[in-house]
Amino acid sequence: MMVRWVPALAVAALWWWAVLRLLLIPGQTGFVEGAMVAGGWGLSLLPVHVTALPATSGPRPRSGQEPRPTRAWRRHRSDAGSGPS
Repeated sequence: MMVRWVPALAVAALWWWAVLRLLLIPGQTGFVEGAMVAGGWGLSLLPVHVTALPATSGPRPRSGQEPRPTRAWRRHRSDAGSGPS
């Protein structure tokens, strides 16, 4: 878990450094700071929270119909005997 957070925090710290440098001393900043700030701001506009719905097993009910209840599969116990062979 720490492996994910360390690079994310490092990039966030570099982005904030570039933002503060652009705001506090704009005459001494260069292309790298501007590109970093613009890139980070552009990434924040991406809708990364939008994902596809997971695939469901079985057919979906048609509109206006209620979903049918499913029946559970009863597992036979080992002492219940075997079926015809």
